[in-house]
Amino acid sequence: MMTNPEVRVFKDLNELSRAAAEEFTSLAQAPPSKAFAAALSGGSTPKRFCELLAMPEFSAKIPWPRVHLFQVDERCVPPDDPRSNYRMMREAMLAAIPAVHFHRMATEEPDRSAASAQYAAEIRETLGTASGEWPRLDVIYLGMGDDGHTASLFPGTTALAERRVAVCPNYVAKLDMNRLTLTLPVLNAAKRVIFLVAGAGKAEMLRQVLRAPASAPAEYPAQLVQPESGSVTWYLDQAAAARL
Repeated sequence: MMTNPEVRVFKDLNELSRAAAEEFTSLAQAPPSKAFAAALSGGSTPKRFCELLAMPEFSAKIPWPRVHLFQVDERCVPPDDPRSNYRMMREAMLAAIPAVHFHRMATEEPDRSAASAQYAAEIRETLGTASGEWPRLDVIYLGMGDDGHTASLFPGTTALAERRVAVCPNYVAKLDMNRLTLTLPVLNAAKRVIFLVAGAGKAEMLRQVLRAPASAPAEYPAQLVQPESGSVTWYLDQAAAARL
C-alpha cells in the first residue's frame, strides 16, 4: 500500500490532461536555481498531455529555452518506429516547440548497457548532479499498466532490483522486448512524481496499488514509487478511479 498518496480525480482524459498541463506550466515558470528538468512517459494516456503542452494556451507560458525534457523509458526500436515513445512525443509536441531541449534515449544502439550509461551521464551533466548522488528531476510523469508496471519496470523483471545505476536495460519476457528505463532510485529522488492513469481497464490494478498491503511489491512495481523527499500525486479519470 502506498503511504498517503495524493489522489485527484477528473471527469475524463481530457480534463486530466489539462490539469497535468497546467501543473507542468506552473512548475516550469517557477524560477529554478538550475534548468527545469522533467521526464515524460510514452503511451496513450500521456499523448494528450503532450499535445496540450504544444498548444499556444500552454506553450506560450512555458520558458522552453531553459526546459530540459528526458524520457522515462523507451522501447529498443529505431526513433521512427511506430512503437517508439520518442516518435509519439515528436509528433504530439516536439515539432511545434523548436526551442525545447529534448534528450532522447538512443535505444537503436546495439549495446544497450552503453546506451544506458550514456543517458545516465547526460542526465547527470544536465542537472549538475554531484558524484555519489542520484539525479533529482523537478518532475517525473509516469503511467501505470494494467499489470501494475510503471516506466519499463515490469513485474518480475531484473530492473526492479537495480540500485546502482540511474538508467538500465530491461528485457520484458511477456512482450519479448528490450527496453531502457530510469531506475527506482531516480524515480524516488524526484522532487515531484505525477502519475497519469485513465480508463476502466486500470481500475482494479489501481485499487491494488493504492489500497492493498505492499506484501509483494515486485507484483505491483508502481507501489515502489514513493519519493523520500518529494511528493507523488495520482491524476485519475473517473473510470480508472471507479474502484477506489
